[in-house]
Amino acid sequence: MDRTYLPILLLIGFVVVNAVGIIGASAFTLRPRPSPVKQTPYESGIPPLGDARERFSVKFYMVAMLFIVFDIETVFMIPWGAYYRQLSCAIPLVSGACPASQVSFFGLGEMLVFMAILVVGFAYVWKKGALQWD
Repeated sequence: MDRTYLPILLLIGFVVVNAVGIIGASAFTLRPRPSPVKQTPYESGIPPLGDARERFSVKFYMVAMLFIVFDIETVFMIPWGAYYRQLSCAIPLVSGACPASQVSFFGLGEMLVFMAILVVGFAYVWKKGALQWD
Protein backbone atom coordinates (compact mmCIF):
# COMPACT_ATOMS: atom_id res chain seq x y z
CA MET A 1 0.00 0.00 0.00
CA ASP A 2 1.22 3.46 -0.87
CA ARG A 3 2.12 5.57 2.20
CA THR A 4 0.50 8.70 0.71
CA TYR A 5 -2.97 7.29 1.34
CA LEU A 6 -2.29 6.36 4.97
CA PRO A 7 -3.44 9.71 6.48
CA ILE A 8 -6.66 9.57 4.45
CA LEU A 9 -7.37 6.01 5.54
CA LEU A 10 -6.66 6.93 9.17
CA LEU A 11 -9.05 9.87 8.94
CA ILE A 12 -11.80 7.73 7.38
CA GLY A 13 -11.25 5.08 10.07
CA PHE A 14 -11.44 7.68 12.83
CA VAL A 15 -14.64 9.14 11.40
CA VAL A 16 -16.31 5.73 11.12
CA VAL A 17 -15.28 4.67 14.64
CA ASN A 18 -16.39 8.04 16.04
CA ALA A 19 -19.79 7.87 14.29
CA VAL A 20 -20.46 4.30 15.41
CA GLY A 21 -19.35 5.18 18.95
CA ILE A 22 -21.62 8.23 19.21
CA ILE A 23 -24.64 6.35 17.84
CA GLY A 24 -23.95 3.41 20.16
CA ALA A 25 -23.53 5.68 23.21
CA SER A 26 -26.78 7.49 22.46
CA ALA A 27 -28.61 4.14 22.05
CA PHE A 28 -27.40 2.96 25.46
CA THR A 29 -28.01 6.22 27.35
CA LEU A 30 -31.30 7.29 25.77
CA ARG A 31 -34.49 6.89 27.79
CA PRO A 32 -37.36 7.63 25.40
CA ARG A 33 -40.29 9.31 27.11
CA PRO A 34 -42.62 10.45 24.36
CA SER A 35 -45.33 12.96 25.21
CA PRO A 36 -47.77 14.95 23.07
CA VAL A 37 -45.72 18.12 23.61
CA LYS A 38 -42.51 16.42 22.50
CA GLN A 39 -44.18 14.96 19.43
CA THR A 40 -45.38 18.32 18.01
CA PRO A 41 -43.36 19.82 15.17
CA TYR A 42 -41.18 22.77 16.11
CA GLU A 43 -40.57 25.54 13.57
CA SER A 44 -38.48 28.49 14.73
CA GLY A 45 -40.36 28.85 18.00
CA ILE A 46 -43.69 29.40 16.29
CA PRO A 47 -46.55 27.00 17.05
CA PRO A 48 -47.64 25.09 13.95
CA LEU A 49 -50.64 26.58 12.17
CA GLY A 50 -52.71 24.57 9.73
CA ASP A 51 -51.88 21.37 7.92
CA ALA A 52 -48.36 20.47 6.79
CA ARG A 53 -49.74 19.48 3.38
CA GLU A 54 -51.08 22.91 2.60
CA ARG A 55 -50.97 23.89 -1.07
CA PHE A 56 -48.89 26.83 -2.15
CA SER A 57 -49.62 29.09 -5.06
CA VAL A 58 -47.79 28.49 -8.31
CA LYS A 59 -46.57 32.10 -8.06
CA PHE A 60 -44.49 31.12 -5.01
CA TYR A 61 -42.63 28.49 -7.02
CA MET A 62 -42.27 30.81 -10.02
CA VAL A 63 -40.64 33.50 -7.91
CA ALA A 64 -38.39 30.90 -6.26
CA MET A 65 -37.25 29.51 -9.62
CA LEU A 66 -36.72 32.98 -11.06
CA PHE A 67 -34.64 33.93 -8.03
CA ILE A 68 -32.45 30.87 -8.48
CA VAL A 69 -32.04 31.49 -12.22
CA PHE A 70 -31.12 35.16 -11.88
CA ASP A 71 -28.97 34.54 -8.80
CA ILE A 72 -26.93 31.85 -10.54
CA GLU A 73 -26.56 33.98 -13.65
CA THR A 74 -25.22 36.89 -11.62
CA VAL A 75 -22.71 34.54 -9.97
CA PHE A 76 -21.19 34.10 -13.44
CA MET A 77 -20.03 37.72 -13.21
CA ILE A 78 -17.43 36.82 -10.56
CA PRO A 79 -15.12 34.81 -12.85
CA TRP A 80 -15.65 37.40 -15.58
CA GLY A 81 -14.48 40.12 -13.20
CA ALA A 82 -11.47 38.03 -12.18
CA TYR A 83 -10.37 37.52 -15.80
CA TYR A 84 -11.44 40.87 -17.22
CA ARG A 85 -7.87 42.00 -17.92
CA GLN A 86 -7.03 38.81 -19.82
CA LEU A 87 -10.30 38.96 -21.77
CA SER A 88 -9.75 42.59 -22.77
CA CYS A 89 -6.26 42.20 -24.12
CA ALA A 90 -5.51 40.89 -27.61
CA ILE A 91 -2.17 39.43 -26.51
CA PRO A 92 -1.05 37.78 -23.27
CA LEU A 93 -0.58 40.27 -20.45
CA VAL A 94 2.87 41.78 -19.99
CA SER A 95 3.71 41.95 -16.25
CA GLY A 96 0.02 42.07 -15.34
CA ALA A 97 -0.93 44.89 -17.72
CA CYS A 98 -2.10 45.12 -21.29
CA PRO A 99 -0.11 47.31 -23.70
CA ALA A 100 -2.16 50.32 -24.80
CA SER A 101 -2.14 49.31 -28.45
CA GLN A 102 -3.50 45.82 -27.74
CA VAL A 103 -6.63 46.67 -25.74
CA SER A 104 -9.79 45.04 -27.08
CA PHE A 105 -13.37 45.21 -25.95
CA PHE A 106 -14.00 41.47 -26.20
CA GLY A 107 -14.42 40.98 -22.43
CA LEU A 108 -16.72 43.97 -22.09
CA GLY A 109 -18.71 42.93 -25.17
CA GLU A 110 -19.22 39.42 -23.80
CA MET A 111 -20.58 40.78 -20.53
CA LEU A 112 -22.81 43.29 -22.32
CA VAL A 113 -24.33 40.45 -24.37
CA PHE A 114 -24.80 38.43 -21.18
CA MET A 115 -26.44 41.39 -19.41
CA ALA A 116 -28.67 42.06 -22.44
CA ILE A 117 -29.92 38.46 -22.30
CA LEU A 118 -30.58 38.90 -18.58
CA VAL A 119 -32.49 42.14 -19.13
CA VAL A 120 -34.58 40.64 -21.95
CA GLY A 121 -35.41 37.63 -19.75
CA PHE A 122 -36.30 39.89 -16.83
CA ALA A 123 -38.48 42.10 -19.03
CA TYR A 124 -40.26 39.01 -20.40
CA VAL A 125 -40.93 37.68 -16.89
CA TRP A 126 -42.13 41.09 -15.74
CA LYS A 127 -44.40 41.47 -18.79
CA LYS A 128 -45.93 38.03 -18.19
CA GLY A 129 -46.74 39.06 -14.59
CA ALA A 130 -44.80 36.27 -12.91
CA LEU A 131 -43.57 38.65 -10.21
CA GLN A 132 -47.01 39.80 -9.03
CA TRP A 133 -48.52 38.12 -5.97
CA ASP A 134 -52.20 38.95 -6.42
